[in-house]
Amino acid sequence: MIIKEQATVVKHTGSHYMLAQLPSWNLFPAVLRGKIRLKGTTATNPVAVGDVVTFEADVPDSAADGGYVEHLTLENPAAITSVHPRKNYIIRKSTNLSRQSHIIAANLDRAFIIATIDFPEIKLPFLDRLLVTCEVYNVPATIVLNKVDLYRESHAEMLEAFHEIYEGAGYPIIEVSALTGEGVDKLREACSGHVSLFSGVSGVGKSSLIKALDPSLDPKVGEISDVHLQGKHTTTFYEMYSLASGGFIVDTPGLRGFGLVDLKKEEIALYFPEMLRVSEDCRFAPCTHTHEPGCAVKEAVEAGEISYDRYSSYLGMLDEEGKYR
Repeated sequence: MIIKEQATVVKHTGSHYMLAQLPSWNLFPAVLRGKIRLKGTTATNPVAVGDVVTFEADVPDSAADGGYVEHLTLENPAAITSVHPRKNYIIRKSTNLSRQSHIIAANLDRAFIIATIDFPEIKLPFLDRLLVTCEVYNVPATIVLNKVDLYRESHAEMLEAFHEIYEGAGYPIIEVSALTGEGVDKLREACSGHVSLFSGVSGVGKSSLIKALDPSLDPKVGEISDVHLQGKHTTTFYEMYSLASGGFIVDTPGLRGFGLVDLKKEEIALYFPEMLRVSEDCRFAPCTHTHEPGCAVKEAVEAGEISYDRYSSYLGMLDEEGKYR
């Protein structure tokens, strides 16, 4: 008997996928049937974690009333036949010399951008590119500062400045420590009932934080390299986890670069909320906020009302040619 159902992609491991009919956590394997191409995207992966798909499977007649999962194995997987339209997604440009892009995850309720002031040292241009992408694709973003127990006192001024910059731009910030448990309850509450993306550079402690949120989970936990205080990749595949407290988390491999996709230079400023708020007062429209006289954004930067670091990130995106590394 051939059944035809819908499910959500919860893991992608090379040529195989794991599906579940959320909110049930009834995992079963699947493969792609033929070539699935999505209109309007150059992404290398036509199916991403978080996608809702239609699948077909050959199961015994006795499994007609939902008992088919036990009959789906790696030797007899379901076949993904189509991908449903996405409400949103996060996509990044490859860091190699190709023109390819990669969809990180789809159909997200929110994104938690995991960062650290130190261990590893924060790189604001990377963070800003990720935040801009969240704005472009309509994914609400929250910044999670992990490992605050390591630097709250030693980097107090940097921590205060970070809050001023990003809360001033309109982004919520949650301070946590996967080691001590500080802030974990607040983060768990924010994740409850939602499909959330956890993303950030290697070494910021995403996997440790997921384990702190739900000790029954066992994502791979890595260490910081002593050479450059950079994180080592631990998560290999994109994977969704079900939290015992409710909600789902999509964990991603640690990123070392994040390039913008399908974004025209004249549009970039629209996705910096603090720049958008004042840009209507610019003398000229459109305004690139670089050389024009009477630019309200430049005046706000000079007055300290908009962070120079954020403005510098914006200029870097304008100057970006080809691939971002």
